Amino acid sequence: MAGLGVAAAMVVTEFTEVGVNIIMKAAMTRGMNQFVYIVYSNALAIFILLPSCFIFYRKRPLPQLTASILFKIFLLGVCSCSIQMLMNTGIKYSSPTLSTAMTDLVPAFTFLLAVISRMEKLELRLRSSQAKTMGTVLSVAGALFVTLYKGQPITNSSLHQSLRLLHYSNWVVGGILCAAGALCISVLYIIQTWIFKVYPSELMITFICCFYVTVLSATISLIAERDPNVWILKPDLELIAIVCSAVFAVSLRSVVHTWACGKKGPVYTAMFKPLGMIIATLLGVSFLGDTLYLGSVIGGIIIALGFYTVMWGKAQEEKKMGEEEENSDLGSSSHKAPLLQNRSVDV
Repeated sequence: MAGLGVAAAMVVTEFTEVGVNIIMKAAMTRGMNQFVYIVYSNALAIFILLPSCFIFYRKRPLPQLTASILFKIFLLGVCSCSIQMLMNTGIKYSSPTLSTAMTDLVPAFTFLLAVISRMEKLELRLRSSQAKTMGTVLSVAGALFVTLYKGQPITNSSLHQSLRLLHYSNWVVGGILCAAGALCISVLYIIQTWIFKVYPSELMITFICCFYVTVLSATISLIAERDPNVWILKPDLELIAIVCSAVFAVSLRSVVHTWACGKKGPVYTAMFKPLGMIIATLLGVSFLGDTLYLGSVIGGIIIALGFYTVMWGKAQEEKKMGEEEENSDLGSSSHKAPLLQNRSVDV
């Protein structure tokens, strides 16, 4: 049941992340600055997470904070700030759909980093490792298939057709920035798992990280943006985008991802990223009038196969670990049994 809860939470965060990206893109087309957006979103998230920490830890012991843990969370904040800067700027130059497609590279990056950092065991003789490797390759292949192959249109739409050939250079720049952001996301998952092992408090980790990101992004924004007018918020879609980002992207997503990394590991958490491509396509067709292409359908099926293959591999791995623990417990109890029997005979 615990594994099902983690999976459900990850799926929900993928839905909210795609929705927030769509709202953010709409606000940016109306003139919202992406750097100021990051500052306000994280600052508002601090005021959301602070009372949450007081309520959650009111009757629960809070792990002790040390200078070493604060430094590790600072590294997490630097990585998180880099992700937000790269991804938001990439979305500004391209689209939420391309951003989501680039994040489908996260499972491959995370798998490699997890193996290098020895957070993930790779024993190709085991079926579980073979399944995880094959599932990761399938997910990335499906994402690339969606991105590179369109195929015949399944649904017709005249919206945005004339705009797709415009600003091609910006589209390429946006794709490169989003790909760099995807690599940073993989590093983020590794750091989150690393921190959670020594400080198992996802809410406090997120709160401190948001504080660091706010300070870092504000400093960078003040240097990059000299126009004071960009800091003036409009009480329309800009405000809605910032509130949605603070609640769902910065607060909820960060807490869930830290929790998932601590419970299931970085590779498991990263494997939900390819679902975002399917979600973005469905939302685009349903609400934005985008055209559904055959390539998106085929790629979505490949992504789903890869996702379920990795889930099967993780399930087999956990099953094997449980059996090994049971065998070790039985072995220890069997060694103790003769001593008790001998004592009863002596009496």
